[in-house]
Amino acid sequence: MSNPASSISADLTASSSILPPSPAPSTPRPQVTRRYKLETEIVYTESNDQYRSSSVPIYQTATFKQASGSEMGEYDYTRSGNPTRTHLERHLAKIMNANRVLAVASGMSAMDVIARLLKPGDEVIAGDDLYGGTNRLLKYLATNGEITVHHVDTTKVSAVIEKLTEKTALVLLESPTNPLIKICDIPKITQIVKQTVPAAIVAVDNTMLSPMAQNPLDFGVDIVYESATKFLSGHHDLMAGVIAVNDEKLGERLFFVVNATGCGIAPFDSWLLLRGIKTLAIRFEKAQNNAQIVAEFLEDAGFKVRYPGLKSHPQYDLHWSMAHGAGAVLSFETGSVEISERIVENARLWGISVSFGCVNSLISMPCKMSHASIDPKIRAERAFPEDLIRLCVGIEDATDLVDDLKTALVQAGAIKHSEK
Repeated sequence: MSNPASSISADLTASSSILPPSPAPSTPRPQVTRRYKLETEIVYTESNDQYRSSSVPIYQTATFKQASGSEMGEYDYTRSGNPTRTHLERHLAKIMNANRVLAVASGMSAMDVIARLLKPGDEVIAGDDLYGGTNRLLKYLATNGEITVHHVDTTKVSAVIEKLTEKTALVLLESPTNPLIKICDIPKITQIVKQTVPAAIVAVDNTMLSPMAQNPLDFGVDIVYESATKFLSGHHDLMAGVIAVNDEKLGERLFFVVNATGCGIAPFDSWLLLRGIKTLAIRFEKAQNNAQIVAEFLEDAGFKVRYPGLKSHPQYDLHWSMAHGAGAVLSFETGSVEISERIVENARLWGISVSFGCVNSLISMPCKMSHASIDPKIRAERAFPEDLIRLCVGIEDATDLVDDLKTALVQAGAIKHSEK
């Protein structure tokens, strides 16, 4: 008779993958194997702390004493590496299917680090619906860095192909986009870019879905980055960004920028982010379920709703071919800027705020808030509805969220009291 324990061990060994090395200057502990489902790995952390602390210690120090003046230890200066940050980066690499992750001060810091791979004369292909901060940085590069930026509708693969040249250095994708919730074919675009311009880097902003719902590195992209301020942290009590790669040389190039500019995440924020990640699975599932209920309510009430969890979404099938979740961000149109403003102002549970991915539900008008930096003429050219309302759904009771939204809709004159 076979040994059940041996059989289980063999199965685990066969299905596991080797965890990536630490992105710090040196590796503080041996590599281990990944054995569990994502929901488990998110919670399960290991530490080589001498006191076996359950929570990873915060190494709140700028410098580290050395044994001698000629031989440096594992760490010397927190700008270059810190044990708390190392643990965070190793943990993120494990759950993002990456060989290396770099944790930096914000999501825009992550985008800035990636942008520093560009040089004058390079060309960038990016979507026509991007986070406002990303659009602002690309505009700066085009104005001051001699970088040519092409904004195209990435839902059309042909639009990307048309702009591909030998000068293309970066293809920047979002899927779903923020806030129009457009979906692009990440695997197909990546394949075409690699066949046409092998040296070009394909980077995907995965903030809207997090590793819980999508892992673009699995599609062959070069870089995945996220604003960890959002879902990964989940409480809007810190600013952070993460950059994930599989290519070692690319990882070294990115680490050089992080180290040189000093944008690595601080020890205390590293600890906060580690704590937030542990509840990612349950937070994301609850928020996503709530978002589905809210989206269905709004659609039943007659609004045009943009959410990949609805079968009415034009790229519903494409989204679910890549993702295993619809996320917790949706947007809808009212047909009137004035009505939209009244809805936002009459909501109570829905806090008027930029950002998303928080345990609290948020409401905003992107054209007046997160995307206000985009010129109104450009917004019009990109068919960006000025009346658009973005909802970032939290983990409250779904009935309360719908009731509060319904009250705001009635008070704003968007629906009658008798409507759903």
